[in-house]
Amino acid sequence: MPTQNIPEIRKTVVIQAPIEKVWKAVSTAEGLAAWWMESTLEPAAGQEFILHAGQFGDSPCKVTEVEPPHRLGFHWGKDWHLAFELKELDREKTEFTLIHSGWDASKMTEFGQPHAVIREVMNGGWESIINQNLVAYVEG
Repeated sequence: MPTQNIPEIRKTVVIQAPIEKVWKAVSTAEGLAAWWMESTLEPAAGQEFILHAGQFGDSPCKVTEVEPPHRLGFHWGKDWHLAFELKELDREKTEFTLIHSGWDASKMTEFGQPHAVIREVMNGGWESIINQNLVAYVEG
């Protein structure tokens, strides 16, 4: 059966903080726990880690790319890929973009939910996680 692509989720926000501070927030287990979820993340290519996804249990992940302080990418669960991209706008301002890809209309999540449905739920979720939680944590 051919892949039925669903558009990736992209969320971009400008954070009033130096790129190194934003990088620490998105590339360390301590940082992720403060604005998203607890994990065993170590930012090294090929490193396997666990995202502790609350009621959904633990999700296996694997780091696919690390380019400090500009990009971190990892596989999440069986189908998804997350990338965090950082761009320095000036010494006190960083553009952060989240890219959540791997959506396929013919697939179900590990929890038996259609990708098309969960993508819409997560699209809204990322909106507040990035624009509220991440910004408040890094700027706070």
